[in-house]
Amino acid sequence: MNMEFLSLLLSVAICLYLVLDAPKYNKNPWLWGILGFIFGLITLGIYFIQTDRKSTGWVILIISILYWIFMSFVMISLVTLYSFY
Repeated sequence: MNMEFLSLLLSVAICLYLVLDAPKYNKNPWLWGILGFIFGLITLGIYFIQTDRKSTGWVILIISILYWIFMSFVMISLVTLYSFY
């Protein structure tokens, strides 16, 4: 399996979870499902915070933000490294 497939699988799983769980908390399942598919773990963290599962939500949100910051630095470093050639 390649990384793109795993990423798509994770996005679909988050989307399905949010669509099925949102009505329990009187949230719009379409909105949360679409946001979950597009933004992934960040949306899941915000959803947990909104539905009073704050500790889990904050952990997911902080980890996903740190991941994106790290990946941004990696990409900037690679672009900078290759610009010297």
